[in-house]
Amino acid sequence: MLPIDSLAYSLAHAAELVAAVLEGANLTDAWEGALNANPRWPDATRGAVRDLVWSCLRAYGRGDAVLRGLLHKPLPTELHALLLVALNRLESHPQQAHTVVDQAVDAAASLIPALKGVINGVLRNCLRNRDALAATVESDLAARYRHPAWWIKRLQHSFPDHWEAALAGGNMHPPMALRVNRQRADIPGTVAALRAAGLSVRELDNGALVLDTPVAVTALPGFAEGRLSVQDAGAQWAARWLGLETGQRVLDACAAPGGKSAHILEMAPVDLVALELDPVRTQRIRDNLARLGLAATVRTADCRNVAAWWGGRPFDRILADVPCSASGVARRHPDIKWLRRPEDIRRFAAQQAEILDALWPTLAPGGRMLYVTCSVFDDENARQIAAFCARHNDARRIDIDGQPDRQFLPDADHDGFYYALVEKTA
Repeated sequence: MLPIDSLAYSLAHAAELVAAVLEGANLTDAWEGALNANPRWPDATRGAVRDLVWSCLRAYGRGDAVLRGLLHKPLPTELHALLLVALNRLESHPQQAHTVVDQAVDAAASLIPALKGVINGVLRNCLRNRDALAATVESDLAARYRHPAWWIKRLQHSFPDHWEAALAGGNMHPPMALRVNRQRADIPGTVAALRAAGLSVRELDNGALVLDTPVAVTALPGFAEGRLSVQDAGAQWAARWLGLETGQRVLDACAAPGGKSAHILEMAPVDLVALELDPVRTQRIRDNLARLGLAATVRTADCRNVAAWWGGRPFDRILADVPCSASGVARRHPDIKWLRRPEDIRRFAAQQAEILDALWPTLAPGGRMLYVTCSVFDDENARQIAAFCARHNDARRIDIDGQPDRQFLPDADHDGFYYALVEKTA
């Protein structure tokens, strides 16, 4: 039995989670399952396991490049995952090299005792050949940039001047950004309260507040009272670019977990309908609105099945924050880099087109639809909206702050997002 406060314990549990992702599991679901199975984990253990898992999965390609030169035959998935976690730890904490190796061997003994010697040998070979292996990593495209090769090539094609910065941004620890609930607080007062609590914060152009160091929401003054929410700064443009006015009828077609719906209601007194396909995620919308003291019509429905939820009264504004590859938020959900395939992008693009075509008849003449993804891939973004406008003669593109559309690439301030605004002319 490994001591719960040991690195070996955290390595073993991290390996189980990484192995689940390697076998196709969703990381969020796997993590929730681990927490439910281990309700007595202290905060330190929970944090250590999470950091090991997320850090390892963000480092896509690096561990595999090293192991190709060290393994002569495949290992069971759990031990392969343990090596990936341990190699990542060795790279990030080189001063702890021998401790990491010893603790990884103990972790292997708790998983598959008969193969602990293999783990010991591979990791010690790694230490002995560190310089040569580092050169191998740098020569491997996926290992060097920590993204799948097909992903890298797409960004090189779409952003020839910015692809390296986009990849670097996608490997960063994501920032923690806050949104002030204008119905209950203001930005100057919120900034003052955060600084009084010892938190360093800066304000961005759209009013988003970015903390220098992420903290638990319980440490945020005013969070429990609904004065602020956690929301990426890039996502906080949506409500602003909708062009909201008092009394408008507004649809948030893919609303969970409710951040953009809440922001809309904080910005203007509108009649909001929020749809979500998943009943569990629908409840999250209701919970978030309740905490903030906001009200909307929230329904569980597939927005494409218009007859099931629309009563015929048109909307003045539609927010189409559609399902996508989530390639712009992979640093928050690093399993995406491991699980996505090029054919997934085509599938998402087809679904997005279905949603846009289904929603368009529900928009009033003169109304506007804001198309949003958290993707960095053209097929889901600029090409998608161009194809939509080509299919609909009554669709007219509207500039956003003087630009035809807006593509945010992940960086130190925000995740990756795409925005396009379309007006219905008749």
